[in-house]
Amino acid sequence: MSVPRRHFLALSTGAVVAAGTMTAPAAATGQAVDQLAAGRYRWRNVEIVGGGFVTGIIHHPKQRGLVYVRTDIGGAARLDLRTQRWVQLLEWVGWDEWSLTGVESLALDPCDPARLYLAVGTYTNEWSPINGAILRSTDQGRTFRRTDLPFKLGGNEPGRSMGERLVVDPLDGRVLYFGTRNQGLWRSNDRGESWSRVGSFPSVGMAGIGIGFVFFDPRGGRKGRPTQTIYAGVTDSASPLFRSTDGGRTWAAVPGQPTGLLPHHGELGADGNIYLTYGDRPGPYEMYDGAVHKVDTATGVWTDITPLRPNTGGEAGFGYAGLATDPRKPGTVMVSTMSRWGPVDDVFRSVDGGRTWHSIAQKAEIDVSGAPYLNFHTEGPKLGWMIGDISIDPFNSDKVMYVTGATIFGTDDVTLAEAGRSTHWSVRAQGLEETAVMDLISPPWGPPLISALGDIGVYRHDRLDVVPPDGQAANPVSGTSPSLDYAAKAEGFVVRVAYGGSKERGAYSTDAGVSWQPFAGEPAGSTQPGKIVASTDARTIVWVPGDVVPHYSRDRGTTWTPVTGLPQQVAVVGDRVDPKAFYAFDPATGMAYTSTNGGADFLPSATGLPTGYGKLETVLDRAGHCWLAAGAGGLFRSTDGGVTYQKVTTIEEAFTVGFGKAARGRTEMAVYSSGKVAGVRGIYRSVDSGRRWVRINDDKHQFASTGDAIAGDPRVFGRVYISTNGLGIPYGEPV
Repeated sequence: MSVPRRHFLALSTGAVVAAGTMTAPAAATGQAVDQLAAGRYRWRNVEIVGGGFVTGIIHHPKQRGLVYVRTDIGGAARLDLRTQRWVQLLEWVGWDEWSLTGVESLALDPCDPARLYLAVGTYTNEWSPINGAILRSTDQGRTFRRTDLPFKLGGNEPGRSMGERLVVDPLDGRVLYFGTRNQGLWRSNDRGESWSRVGSFPSVGMAGIGIGFVFFDPRGGRKGRPTQTIYAGVTDSASPLFRSTDGGRTWAAVPGQPTGLLPHHGELGADGNIYLTYGDRPGPYEMYDGAVHKVDTATGVWTDITPLRPNTGGEAGFGYAGLATDPRKPGTVMVSTMSRWGPVDDVFRSVDGGRTWHSIAQKAEIDVSGAPYLNFHTEGPKLGWMIGDISIDPFNSDKVMYVTGATIFGTDDVTLAEAGRSTHWSVRAQGLEETAVMDLISPPWGPPLISALGDIGVYRHDRLDVVPPDGQAANPVSGTSPSLDYAAKAEGFVVRVAYGGSKERGAYSTDAGVSWQPFAGEPAGSTQPGKIVASTDARTIVWVPGDVVPHYSRDRGTTWTPVTGLPQQVAVVGDRVDPKAFYAFDPATGMAYTSTNGGADFLPSATGLPTGYGKLETVLDRAGHCWLAAGAGGLFRSTDGGVTYQKVTTIEEAFTVGFGKAARGRTEMAVYSSGKVAGVRGIYRSVDSGRRWVRINDDKHQFASTGDAIAGDPRVFGRVYISTNGLGIPYGEPV
């Protein structure tokens, strides 16, 4: 998607106004886009379910079943009431603006269920490509208007489950407030179209964390007039909670409040108490102390209602994060711990304003059949970790959902906790695919897809529309897995690497990923997983850790020998036909290399290739055919065993390259790439070895970052799998 540059007008009042807005997804232009009529490709996600940090969840108070979630890098989603599946709202975000899939905050208009607001932007650092933005929808996220902000947001930074930072005035929907990480408090008077800083707000909070949440007390107000009483939680341990009683004109610290901790969530309960959770750090990875407090808004009296005291009675340090009150039952409140890594995070429930609490974890029955990987090959599932938010259904007090670092859990019988009975929880993240995808392979045998993912390891999919019941690779169970490969002529042979402890970073499979055997050895001196490659006959494995020179093994990982002739940081691939042939490329120098003795030795071949970026892939049925995706440098092709490379001039940029089944009447495999043709970025397919390209995605399906991996299916023409950074594994098929 091409987004026009926007200019901001600095007004004398301090306001910042976007000079123009857009509807997303934008209409496409350019001949390359027009080659594909709408609807010729259908895009769906490979079913994994969850897989990343869901940072917030909100039920709409006036429309039954209307629920939204936000994530740190994987967009935002709305629950479809009919299917009970989540609908991703930000698949239209394009390559150049990938940062917009990190959602800092989400806001509903309590009086208008059609309106939705998202504060988007993933990082505040220098290399993040663009500033943050406010996305405004009048159709529940089906389309958005956009207002750019003059600063960056941090949807994937510390404190990302605080909230909500962005809120709509429940009495006057024209008024919104936004608590930022470094720029103080901002206000809009025109439904988020323009914004100005609230100069009277006295604190910006901790650098990089700022104002964690804002909420209103509309009692006594009049509909159509701005709410006068507003609260803001600030990451300032000396003055964590501020209040305005004059519609935001002046602010002061709430008297008598506890100090020494940082507020995570704050909410006005139906009983007139404000409830707050606290931690000594913003989370989600570290908290060593925390508490839960409430203040009676009628009397100003504060009460410590912490369910379980950290650092006492044998408890290690942890904090509190998630918070929900029940609008139907005054005094009913739920809170969650955070960073209670041992034994496990817990959710506590009280029906008497925090005087007594029930532990959910003690008697919870947890069903993870909807996402079996959550067992992680252990004796049973846990309640979750990084429980950053909780939401009680405002229409049914039995229904609760909470979010974690990997999924969403929900129950329909939470009130059983009051009777000391077990509550029943199950995975409620269906349709929300939030994995960061590192590598993809689609072998000519076995399952259609094996994937290497961030955080949750390697997965085998026998069916794309079914969560693999035992698909997560074990022996060992791994976290982030950056690379895997297959031996085309040795059916079932797959290799993988991952971040892990000593002698647990690599493994091989001889049954297409059903079972795994760890490598008995590793390259000497290496601590990184890097990349892994197999020869087509499975007799050689080449490991490129990146922190030492590449090594090869001829005994399935028991012993490793340094490769000669290659630098440390290099791309390597094996020929899919010739088991002795390997190819390499050094993006630092633009030098290509070849090996004809099974990867033991490499010699320089082609020179003068683009520098800075490079991914290699070989063709399943053509010996000596190797392609180089050189990013902004374009796409190159060798048909002589890597001796020379010719530029494919029909595509301007290519960040991935992969191959799938040939089109009917063609002998050469279809080529796929995430790149740019005729000035338009997209996912492209060529059926004639790159002479012509057709864009197969559309502006509604851009998936932000798609530059890590791509794989065509060698058994189904037109099917292609693509990587994303937080939107799972989309795959497209002709229709």
